[in-house]
Amino acid sequence: MMNAAPRRWLLISFAALALTLIGQDGPKAQQLPEGTDLSIELVDPKVLRVCADPRNMPFSNDKGEGIENKLAELFAAKLQKRLDYMYFPQATGFVKMTLGAHRCDVIMGFPQGDDLVQGTNPYYRTAYALVAKAGNGLDDVATLEDARLKSKHMGIVAGTPPATNMAVNGLMMNAKPYPLMIDTRIDSSAMAMINDLISGQIDAAVLWGPMARYYAKQANPPLHVMPLVKETSGPKLVFRIGMGVRPADQNWKRLLNRLIQENQPAINMILLDFGLPLLDENDRPITAETAAKQP
Repeated sequence: MMNAAPRRWLLISFAALALTLIGQDGPKAQQLPEGTDLSIELVDPKVLRVCADPRNMPFSNDKGEGIENKLAELFAAKLQKRLDYMYFPQATGFVKMTLGAHRCDVIMGFPQGDDLVQGTNPYYRTAYALVAKAGNGLDDVATLEDARLKSKHMGIVAGTPPATNMAVNGLMMNAKPYPLMIDTRIDSSAMAMINDLISGQIDAAVLWGPMARYYAKQANPPLHVMPLVKETSGPKLVFRIGMGVRPADQNWKRLLNRLIQENQPAINMILLDFGLPLLDENDRPITAETAAKQP
């Protein structure tokens, strides 16, 4: 999802695909066994200090408008802590300069399986997606193996898992690559790709699902987004996302795991409010109705 923490797409690209079991029933999320001391693990036990990118929507920004900002607000309320942020661009050095430097205590969204941090249990599952103009004949394409893509000029962020799938399926000859390593304060490969799609410079775009849905909704008319969940060659394009803490912070991780477990319906509603293409373990879409029924 690497010796330095690059942009979110690079973090995703090296995420492990192993399952992590959701924690068993336990005490309330904000409770740990009596005598548990978080003071040696946290920067300030009275403050939820979050590591975040100041300009990386839909995930976070310094105005508190992103998905992870809203999740941080939920967790701070449940923990009865004050919320504070350490903002740093999510490019090379992000983990080292934030979590690793003890300037904050949790990264709210991190791919499961990366060894730069200790991961919590995942709180959502989603996939890369194909974005195209509605009605152009690609609305039901759910795999990069689809023959209808052979003649299309497609946008792809270089170095991400779907680039491998595109190469396997002979789609890179007509592809337009966009840079992986950028400074989010001044640039956005996702926005550039969507603008090229709208203008007709490319026929379709392959983006990480949350970003695909976020930018597609902003287009007029909105663009069509289809999660790529049926790949049979190349890497799977579905990933689980949890939170990241320091490897030594065991009690803090357990507390976050309990908080995730007990507040999953509320978490899902925040994610769905932002339009994230959530998937269950069978790659079926999670809707507001099914999310509300989850324990």
